[in-house]
Amino acid sequence: MDHKQENNNYPLILKGTVIWSDENRRYQIVPGGYLIGEAGICQGVFETLPDEYKGIPVQDYQDQLIIPGMTDLHVHAPQYGSRGFGMDLELLEWLNTYTFPEEAKYKELEYAQKGYSVFVNDLVQSPTTRACIFATIHKEATLLLMDLLEESGLVTYTGKVNMDRNSPDFLCEKDVQTALEETIQWIVESRNRYQNTMPILTPRFVPSCSDELMRGIRDIMEEYKLPVQSHLSENRNEIAWVHELCPNTACYGEAYDQFDLFGSKDPAIMAHCVHSGLRERKLMKERGTYIAHCPQSNLNLASGIAPVRTYLEENQKIGLGTDVAGGANLSLFRAATDAIQMSKMYYCYVDSKKAPLTMEEAFYLATRGGGSFFGRVGYFEKGCELDALVLSEQEIPTPKVLSVEERLERIFYLAEKTAVAHKFVRGKQLY
Repeated sequence: MDHKQENNNYPLILKGTVIWSDENRRYQIVPGGYLIGEAGICQGVFETLPDEYKGIPVQDYQDQLIIPGMTDLHVHAPQYGSRGFGMDLELLEWLNTYTFPEEAKYKELEYAQKGYSVFVNDLVQSPTTRACIFATIHKEATLLLMDLLEESGLVTYTGKVNMDRNSPDFLCEKDVQTALEETIQWIVESRNRYQNTMPILTPRFVPSCSDELMRGIRDIMEEYKLPVQSHLSENRNEIAWVHELCPNTACYGEAYDQFDLFGSKDPAIMAHCVHSGLRERKLMKERGTYIAHCPQSNLNLASGIAPVRTYLEENQKIGLGTDVAGGANLSLFRAATDAIQMSKMYYCYVDSKKAPLTMEEAFYLATRGGGSFFGRVGYFEKGCELDALVLSEQEIPTPKVLSVEERLERIFYLAEKTAVAHKFVRGKQLY
């Protein structure tokens, strides 16, 4: 039986080959398993249907794979229309040539409506069920994006960007006071407006945010108890620039930490962390800072190869980001396979003692690793929020007899566009 779940309080029962990651980043697989949720909360995975659920309709997907929804820890919504442009440039030149002019267009709500509608529609069709999203400096356009995301049924943190220095005149805050006032207005208007869409403070990165602005963002964070998202140690030229701007700090991370914006008080996500040294990594570990690993973007913008094996060995908090439009692909299937490939390059050309990522580890990063930013998300244990994907192998037929692990790997590598047959977020079926 296959029907759309309309009542989120009615028990949801999905039957298929259920796969998720345990806390040790190993697959848990239950062929012919029953994944059960009530009021959006997972009740567990069972080999046989418990007696108390007999008589309740089962959505039977036969042998199809059922996996947790995926979390994109870092994506720029206004850049979605710019994917595929300027991939021969490095970060800072690319920002000035393509990104900043495109983001400036979102001052006009008609343009923002068009751009954000395309982004949200494609995000719904992707493997993503949760995301941490950058908007632009424009308050009204950011609220428009949040409206569209709420309608989509996805769960997101979405941030109005702050930037008041080293930025083009057409994409820069009028002044610090105005920037902070508009940020507070945006928070007040958004924080009780939605069920699934939450505000997150978003200083773009240290070079574009003055000390006065950072202090103001810290004060807002303390008052409203909001998480923070930004960028860290993405590009060597960027790091050198931060050192010039913040000579009182010993590493890029300290430029955030001096303002308590590095996870010491409220959770923080730092995208990239390609060149984070020992001091910075220790600080990330102490603060519980989340790393958003964005392998495709790091390759496209010549940023470098992040030491993901080291982060796993250190038990850092880490997940994946698509970083559109630095990354040209919104699919976390692709981000996971890119992470494996980039880790092989690290092994070959940087440190042969650091083994490449396994498929199990990449799956963990895309699901449980990033999902943990949202709480108990990204796996199927009792008490978790139930986000799930039912996967299709229709577009990748094969004469081979495959194991469950092989089937999952082929989907990640080969079936990007139509692999998601059904999507559930907080127990509600989106399609």
